[in-house]
Amino acid sequence: MVWSQIYDPFNNMWLSTFIAALPVLVMLGGLGIFHMKAHLAALLGLAVALTAAVAAFGMPLAMASKTALYGAAYGLLPIGWIVLNIIFLYHLTEQKGQFKILQESITGITNDRRLQLLLIAFCFGAFFEGAAGFGTPVAVTGAMLIGLGFSPLAASGLSLIANTAPVAYGALGTPVIALAAVTGLPLLDLSAMIGRQLPLFSIVVPFWLIVAFVGFRGALQIWPAILVAGVTFAVPQFLVSNFHGPWLVDVIAAIVSLGALTLFLKTWSPATIWTSVDGTMAVSGGSVGAAVSPPEAKGAHGYTAAEVRRAWMPWVILSVLVFIWGIPQVKTFLDGIWIFKYPIDGLHQMIQRVPPVVPKPHAEAAVYTLNLLSATGTGIFIAAIISGFLMGYTPLGMLKTYGRTLYVIRYSLLTIAAMLALGFTTRYSGLDTTLGLAFANTGFLYPFFGTLLGWLGVALTGSDTASNVLFGSLQRVSAEQLGLNPTLMAAANSSGGVMGKMIDAQSIVVAAVATKWHGHEGTILRYVFWHSIALACLIGGLVMLQAYVWPFTAMVVGN
Repeated sequence: MVWSQIYDPFNNMWLSTFIAALPVLVMLGGLGIFHMKAHLAALLGLAVALTAAVAAFGMPLAMASKTALYGAAYGLLPIGWIVLNIIFLYHLTEQKGQFKILQESITGITNDRRLQLLLIAFCFGAFFEGAAGFGTPVAVTGAMLIGLGFSPLAASGLSLIANTAPVAYGALGTPVIALAAVTGLPLLDLSAMIGRQLPLFSIVVPFWLIVAFVGFRGALQIWPAILVAGVTFAVPQFLVSNFHGPWLVDVIAAIVSLGALTLFLKTWSPATIWTSVDGTMAVSGGSVGAAVSPPEAKGAHGYTAAEVRRAWMPWVILSVLVFIWGIPQVKTFLDGIWIFKYPIDGLHQMIQRVPPVVPKPHAEAAVYTLNLLSATGTGIFIAAIISGFLMGYTPLGMLKTYGRTLYVIRYSLLTIAAMLALGFTTRYSGLDTTLGLAFANTGFLYPFFGTLLGWLGVALTGSDTASNVLFGSLQRVSAEQLGLNPTLMAAANSSGGVMGKMIDAQSIVVAAVATKWHGHEGTILRYVFWHSIALACLIGGLVMLQAYVWPFTAMVVGN
């Protein structure tokens, strides 16, 4: 029997919205206010979501249970599979001392922690977002920053802040492709429109990142380097998104930015070298007393070129394989070898989304895809195995390390499964759509709140792709009803969503695992929460200008 979603079960939108928000409020409150362990907060939020879905929104209990299991399975593959194998690779390199060499070799480019942060969290992270997405960049950059000596809070929180500007074009443009599919709007129009919103923030985010780390004065000391990193990312982002399409936007922009910043640092260094790993202390010539010698802009690590190449080798292999695994043709080929799709009985096509969220009733698919060969985590696993052999590990040695890694992150995998179970339950029960409709009823202010709807979608689902699938159609319907450009508002969903990436529970758990800080997810959430809201509001302000104020209206595709 098909069940149709109900968006206002109490015939009172305020009350219905409050009940719909309870699961998220409980989970975030448990993390951020009551300092609960992440897996307990997630399980509590899931229990509230199931109760609200069944008791308040009328979802059949069997459907709700299957939805939660479906989400948990998705949490383990692909998300958990990525995290497990990234940490496995990190442990392999750490045990052989290769990570220490890599850490110290970066000082050959710069000793300044602010500049290291730009190179790794912003530039390198953007490459992994463009190539793979789905938690990979935070896992990689968080582990690398910890290896460089950054504090766990700085490594996790700053990795999350940096992983914003590239998210809309992540995984070779997957979010934009999904947005075009659900809205029926031209793919290249959506790519171009997002590319007329985010480049400004690709310049803002590196500044924001460094200010969050060391404050405004500390950021001002390296403004030329920040500007180089931001502009050389933003310009390719605009050009590729507007004149090519969404597929290679992040990859090209990240490579250009990384190369430009590295070359710039060969000829420029700041007057003050910041050596603190938590953003609390700058060290410059003579400023900390006679007992401390002035640091150099670049370090002499003492390793041979061959040793440095060996240390970087696992991460180069990882980059190459992650990029290859992200190519659609490669995914199609691997799926052709083996893939298992399981339509969930009693759930697949048995839940119906109804107007005004969609133009006409639409049955929701619920097919669990076990695509182990083409999963990004498999590419990471193969990179780890190849690297392990090249570093001199035996199969038994790697097996022991894998078992230790699995034990170390066991609670984190449980947390990820519970978080995704919560997200899927809110989606299939219509709880998140009720929240979306509350945003859609804002009239003249809809461009601002519609952007925040995208932010909410990513905060709930952990994915810009999922947010676009969830709210893309609603954005188009609402825009057309209000006389707004539908391409503008569909793009705003994706652009606003990128700022929700830093507070979604999945990303926070990944960051905590990568930085070996499990149990401190609430601390990470509090660190990034207001950054997320502030940046989302700034994007909302830009969309308001593009909707109503010339010359910003001239930026809108189709105007």
